[in-house]
Amino acid sequence: MSKKNWLAGGLSSLGMLCQVLPGWAAPVQSDSHVQAATIPDAVEPLDDRAGSPCATTPQQIQPDVLEAGCESAFDGSMAQVRSVNELSDVRPTDWAYQTLQTLAERYGVAIGYPDGTFRGNQALTRNEFAAALSRVLDEISQQFATGQGNVTQLREDFATLQQLQASYGTIAADLRDRSNQLETQITTLERQGFSTTTKLSGQTVLGLTNGSNARSTVLARTRLSLITSFAPNSILSTQLEVGNNGNDAIGRAHNRGQNLLGTLGLLADGGGLNYVAVDTAVQLRKLSYTFQPAPDFSLTVGARLLPRDFIDYNRFANDVDSDPTKNFSSSFFTNNPLIVQNQIDRTGGAGAALTWKAPQFPLTVRALYVAADAERPNGGITEGGLFGDRNQGSLEVEYDFTKNIVARLQFTKATVNNVDIFAGGLNAEWAFNRDFAVFGRFAIGSYNGFNPLLNQTLDLNPKSWSIGFVARRLIIPGSTAGVAIGQPFIEKDLGDATQTNFEMFYSFLLNDSISVTPALTVVSNPNNRDRGTIFEWLLRLVYSF
Repeated sequence: MSKKNWLAGGLSSLGMLCQVLPGWAAPVQSDSHVQAATIPDAVEPLDDRAGSPCATTPQQIQPDVLEAGCESAFDGSMAQVRSVNELSDVRPTDWAYQTLQTLAERYGVAIGYPDGTFRGNQALTRNEFAAALSRVLDEISQQFATGQGNVTQLREDFATLQQLQASYGTIAADLRDRSNQLETQITTLERQGFSTTTKLSGQTVLGLTNGSNARSTVLARTRLSLITSFAPNSILSTQLEVGNNGNDAIGRAHNRGQNLLGTLGLLADGGGLNYVAVDTAVQLRKLSYTFQPAPDFSLTVGARLLPRDFIDYNRFANDVDSDPTKNFSSSFFTNNPLIVQNQIDRTGGAGAALTWKAPQFPLTVRALYVAADAERPNGGITEGGLFGDRNQGSLEVEYDFTKNIVARLQFTKATVNNVDIFAGGLNAEWAFNRDFAVFGRFAIGSYNGFNPLLNQTLDLNPKSWSIGFVARRLIIPGSTAGVAIGQPFIEKDLGDATQTNFEMFYSFLLNDSISVTPALTVVSNPNNRDRGTIFEWLLRLVYSF
């Protein structure tokens, strides 16, 4: 409330004050919206005189009980300016000029500061308001007693003051009642209420690609993610996915014959674009619930989990869900193909994942179990069921040597298409500074058993490695450039042990939601021996919302 509102607005008979402050002119209805700033009785006083008797409600302010100290509280902050002509910031043409003159001359209220200003927009304290009302009441009482002034005018002003006092108290009482009701409602909600907060995000990837022995194609993939929180430290994660079932040059080359090491490889994910072969029907890609059963522990259970969401994380070469605008497009460089099993990770499955963070050491332990065919108790080529073929169990121990150097030791035991798989690996990253980093992965494993899809008994000991370099803010602010090289499945007894993958990309932002990425991927000596080196370029557009 400003001085201009109550001083200038209520003068020329105080009835004008009621017009400027309609909320004080009549009792407030229970459904009215009252700002706290206009209800001094309902809040703590805003100055150092809060504890004085001047802080009483208007109903308690009477000339015979108001202490002199209250009046000085007002006069002390304002000079004894008794004429509107002395005010430098009030002109005769101002709407408040006449009413200020009435207040000063008729009731003797100080209206100015020592520098000769009125400061009509400056906040007014409750003490000043009480003192001003007291001064007016004193003056009206004195004029009644001495027979001075216009009796009709004095009665009107006195009635206005009484109305102001009554309305002032009504507002305060109304606010107290509403506050009490609100407190009761909050208590009820805390005890019985059910509240959820859901965040919807989405991502659409469009890729224009061409390469060796392949026509130009357009790849499309859209994901919608809903993150719902039922309680603190708990998350329900749901993700839907749909695409156009597109393919690329690398996928076409691998799909001729047995696709052992393509994006959909039967043995491992040996490269190709992440966005190929996404079904045209909407699929449930993720469905899981995460909570904390104990301090430092996080448990996730669900009907559709992906191993890549819990293990083999790397800040500079990870699955595209983590940062779709700043990542490699090749599936091989986003995860270790021996640690994250392709046949389970592509489809997801039912299972659980547990994370423990040591309270006093930079150590994190993760464990997971995922069954890709948990919904099929009997089934065809694979056994199915929660503990049948196909499944993967993994353990990962992460240690942060510094905030820039992180290493992860990994172990995976899986059963895929009747083949027992064991693999151990290392995932490391080193950020030299904010703009440059290097990363690497290495794994060695064993594959043993008869694979009915290949119609072959496997006894393999493959190795896998990759190394890469990432630069941020290169030329364009917000940009990311990356280059990586590696071999997904080194095994001389099956296919070509010398398949080598290479990718380089440059990603930049058009705005906060859209990124553009030109990329080049090369696969030399692909596992299919009848194929030569595959070159593939990609122009990727990612829209995040």
